Amino acid sequence: MPTAWPGFVSLNGPDNVGKTTQLRLLARHRSGCQPLGAIHDHDPEPWERVAAGDYAAWWFETSTTLELTGMLLAGHAKRAAAREPGRTGLLDRGLPMLLAVAAATCAVKERVPVQQALDTVADIAGAYPSPPETAVLLVPALDAERSYAITSAREGRPWTGVYPSYQKTLHAVLLQQADHGSYAAVVTCEDRSPDDVHAEIAAFLDSSLPALPLMDGNPR
Repeated sequence: MPTAWPGFVSLNGPDNVGKTTQLRLLARHRSGCQPLGAIHDHDPEPWERVAAGDYAAWWFETSTTLELTGMLLAGHAKRAAAREPGRTGLLDRGLPMLLAVAAATCAVKERVPVQQALDTVADIAGAYPSPPETAVLLVPALDAERSYAITSAREGRPWTGVYPSYQKTLHAVLLQQADHGSYAAVVTCEDRSPDDVHAEIAAFLDSSLPALPLMDGNPR
């Protein structure tokens, strides 16, 4: 059996792009992987507290960018701490995606340009240490409008309120991050089967990660 990939591997992307399916396939592909899920699983109390009221209103109206970003990154840190020694943590949305979520929310809520929102969130993130990860971005298409159209159609019901604007902004933020090198690989998924997408992700990881040291510093 092949040895486990080192550290953390995250799959990132908009809603309905297939992250959960691909994480499950990756866990089967390699021994030594530890699926760590989403941040809410590791820091449930603050999320349960805000969800007890009007969650959408809190997210898009009453929360501050500092509060939301802090909650996202605190959960990310607790999730990383749950990784068992010598195993590879598989992350459902890693650090770049969490920053994208916070920036897209900031841009929509505060009506500021995307780059200004990204800069604001990056300043906040500086106070939260984060372990290195290999981040892979899954997108339906490399055009933000096309990407949004595909994922919204997969929802099965119309998005309402501020959510369409948020989702469109999120797609734009993710693609801007990709242009700036925030992801180790970008995989387009339109008109491709889950097995085909998995093959590309696994081939990338197999070709790029085996030469890296394990987290304990011992070479392969």
